[in-house]
Amino acid sequence: MNKELKEILIGLFLGDLCARKRTIKGNTNLHFEQGIVHKDYINHLYSLFSSFCLSEPKLSQRLPDKRTGKIYSRIQFVILSLPCLYEFYFVFYPNKKKIVPLNIIELFTPLGLAYWICVDGYYHKKENYVIIATNSYTKKEVDLLIDVLINKFNLMSYSLKDGKGNYVIRISSKSIVTLQTLLKPLIPEIMKYKIGL
Repeated sequence: MNKELKEILIGLFLGDLCARKRTIKGNTNLHFEQGIVHKDYINHLYSLFSSFCLSEPKLSQRLPDKRTGKIYSRIQFVILSLPCLYEFYFVFYPNKKKIVPLNIIELFTPLGLAYWICVDGYYHKKENYVIIATNSYTKKEVDLLIDVLINKFNLMSYSLKDGKGNYVIRISSKSIVTLQTLLKPLIPEIMKYKIGL
């Protein structure tokens, strides 16, 4: 797996990419899934990782939503269980629960940031800022990510509590031009709206 794909995976792992260790030796597979509205994005990811897959993205139905009872469509594909993916599993799931690695500042690149925002970013058009959903991480982990955004990418960022008491990251409107300049050549065309382009 080349350097570019590894950098992309770092960003995807920070988001909702699902990894499963399949063998005692550590072979790991990756499961990519999005709602049908993000079909083009999943197809883009598949175009990057297709040489590691046995089959193309497939449409299917999720189980009924527990709150509403509605059934939603999804699109998904799986990367084969491979030894080269174990390094990611080891870093992000050291005790079978996803964490933010302490050395994330060394692992994270602008390309990784672009794909993290593709997965977990939301651009607030009216007030010109970006929110990154970090709801599943601890305050300490969120603070570590903010430290990377500030010190590695020069992006003014801070944490906010969501409605459930978890933390999300806001990239300030004062840093949106910096973010756009950094990511414009890297973020997929279909996802540029996530950074206000």
